[in-house]
Amino acid sequence: MTPKGPYVLCTVNTAPERAKRLVGRVVEDVKEEYTIDYRANSERIEDVRAMCEREQPNVLFCASMWTEEESNEIQRIAKETVPGIRTMAIPHGLHIEKGPDAIVAYVKEQWPVLVGC
Repeated sequence: MTPKGPYVLCTVNTAPERAKRLVGRVVEDVKEEYTIDYRANSERIEDVRAMCEREQPNVLFCASMWTEEESNEIQRIAKETVPGIRTMAIPHGLHIEKGPDAIVAYVKEQWPVLVGC
């Protein structure tokens, strides 16, 4: 079966290497079902609009270090910038409370709902 996608993914995470590593794990785990093209990360909320304008992602993740209010702001900016973008905020504190494996599991669990598959 041909994988669904490609999905252009961007992240908003103050630890870009961690974001790249965790997204890489997700991409590898789901490659038989989905093609995910991880393009860029923004470390600051102020840079989300420029990243979205430049990369035109159709999916954006907010990392778990952002508060609910910050995640809402990030998602609002992304949706204003790229019509139809699908966004997801990883629950605040998930990485600190349960570790990187919990992040990967959460993203893999939420992905089909997020992209409508």
